[in-house]
Amino acid sequence: MSNDCGTSRIAGCQFTLHPMTDKFVDVILGALEEVDTTNVWKDTDDVSTCIRGKMVHIFDVTKAIFLHAAKTGEHVAMSGTFSIGCPGDSSGDVYMDVTDEVLNEVKSKDISQKAGCKFALYPMGREDYMDKIYEQIDLSKARGVDVSASHYATRLDGEVNDIFHTLEESFDKVQEKVSHVTMTFTISANSPSTKK
Repeated sequence: MSNDCGTSRIAGCQFTLHPMTDKFVDVILGALEEVDTTNVWKDTDDVSTCIRGKMVHIFDVTKAIFLHAAKTGEHVAMSGTFSIGCPGDSSGDVYMDVTDEVLNEVKSKDISQKAGCKFALYPMGREDYMDKIYEQIDLSKARGVDVSASHYATRLDGEVNDIFHTLEESFDKVQEKVSHVTMTFTISANSPSTKK
């Protein structure tokens, strides 16, 4: 494996899925069974799952896993970090030679599921990083989701498909101009708590 010094366009996401139910194993395994992960490298341990590959597939798989877990009606949350262009990244463990055709959209697009999400963008190594963040917050308001401020994050409320579209588009727009970008997120569906 070689380091690509921030020029690699390998994307990745490290996430943890949290079904808040005694049936958590069934919810997780059921979601994984529904999702086609053919176009990403995947490794799961006792803490989290890491997927790597083309950006389009990273978002497709992450969204599909959350949607299929949430459609059970159980309270489900997912937290994770998307990354692209990391200087310490390696060229191993990726599927970069696959097409851009997403494999889960057909099964995911018709699932109606409301959720709340908080995300934070980190354009690394830029003095104008706040401008990049504010641009995406402003653009998020036109993407079919409710946008509100939160300490250290931006909150999105709406359909899961729209939320993930917003996350992907924000991440993509920033990575076009900034070589190393990370984005943290936490998304929750079917929560018994009311939004504050």
